[in-house]
Amino acid sequence: MTEATERMSRVDHAWLRMDNEVNLMMIVGVWLLTPRVAHADVVARIEDKLLKYPRFTQKVVQDAMGAHWVQDAAFDVQRHVVAEKLHRKRGQTQRQALQARAGELATTALAFAHPLWQFHVIEDYEGGSALIARIHHCIGDGISLISVMMSITDGGNDPPVRKPRAGKPRAAPEEDSEPDWLTGAIVKPLTELASKAIGMYGSGVAKSMAALANPQTSLLGSMDMAKLGYRVIGDVAALALMADDSPTRLKGKPSGKKVVAWSEPMPLDDVKAVGKGLGCSINDVLLGCVAGAIGQYLRDQGDDPSGAEIRAMVPVNLRPLEQAWKLGNRFGLAPLTLPIGIDNPIARTFAVRARMQELKDSYQPLLAFAVLSVAGLMIKPVQDVILGLFAKKATAVMTNVPGPAVPLKFCGATLKQTMFWVPASGDIGMGVSILSYGGGVQFGLITDEKLCPHPQDIIDHFEPEFEKLLLLTAMLPWA
Repeated sequence: MTEATERMSRVDHAWLRMDNEVNLMMIVGVWLLTPRVAHADVVARIEDKLLKYPRFTQKVVQDAMGAHWVQDAAFDVQRHVVAEKLHRKRGQTQRQALQARAGELATTALAFAHPLWQFHVIEDYEGGSALIARIHHCIGDGISLISVMMSITDGGNDPPVRKPRAGKPRAAPEEDSEPDWLTGAIVKPLTELASKAIGMYGSGVAKSMAALANPQTSLLGSMDMAKLGYRVIGDVAALALMADDSPTRLKGKPSGKKVVAWSEPMPLDDVKAVGKGLGCSINDVLLGCVAGAIGQYLRDQGDDPSGAEIRAMVPVNLRPLEQAWKLGNRFGLAPLTLPIGIDNPIARTFAVRARMQELKDSYQPLLAFAVLSVAGLMIKPVQDVILGLFAKKATAVMTNVPGPAVPLKFCGATLKQTMFWVPASGDIGMGVSILSYGGGVQFGLITDEKLCPHPQDIIDHFEPEFEKLLLLTAMLPWA
């Protein structure tokens, strides 16, 4: 290659190849803005802010050894920031039409001949505007991409300009090829979960994880690769022995057509008050409500979820938050069990808390990172088999991301609501998103139309489940 290239990390390469006929590895987000913003202003903002991250002008070129990031000589910002009108079917509200369009775009592949992202600007939406963003997961994980998206808001910070190393000039702020996040995780653990995981793997994790994260390190044919492969094979075997997830109508072979929905925000202070009253975290409260909403939906469909549980794969951040602007994927996955069959909201919330405590003794997040890294080295059929194990063990992927506490501005308009959906791998047909923003917290779903044709029916149970929990908490005796 005559063009300047950068080798893609092994983990990012695994995400690149994870697209299949029913699940595309795109993170899809929606911004609702008021008042109206013009397409031309959005283009100007993207040119001024987003394109300072070189990854957004680079395309992916694959070869026998993996993939490279290569500057797109034919890059055209107009190809990536598209103006469109929202088309409504008879009887559809604008919200329903926007949700339908987001679902369509979640199943429309990005063009691999160019950088793997696209923004769709709907200038006229409910008296303001709407923005739908699609970014391939190989570019970055949820934490890093939210940091990047916040940088394009009014007053958002540009990415830090890194000083070039002696003899290795680097003009661009971009993803490190060295695992700086790992040093931070070992010296100063970011979460109890990551700390426990590192402790269970032992001090040798530093060398192993550094080798996995660094695409320049040669592993093939080395003793380190053999030892690492032996460990990961053992870990994969342990994952394979975990029972497959409970059978419900939400689990099965997806059709590949996506449907999205989201709730209106609830006051975050109310959620905090309930958590304090029960001695639970905000996370416990919200996940308890998610489990209750899913359980009630199944009852509405004529099913009996009593005593049932389902698993959701939950991302665990493995990088310092101050390095969130660095792109790439630096997270593990942990299986969280949701007690959908417990009808009592307080008992269900306590059950979620107990399961979260169990996860804090788990090494699963680093296992998942290691498995994804090694999978990125394998031929794609082998990668598909390995990653298929994760899909069999779970019904959903779920993420809970804290956003800014105060509303932001974008091109002079107020960003009044934001939501995003993470992709599901293999044959998983449901993605659950919880996002706090501007003093509120909201719940979003993306489902496969065959498995759950009307995700709004689950969404509509979320706030009533919280209201029941709030009422029962207020009735408890107070010391």
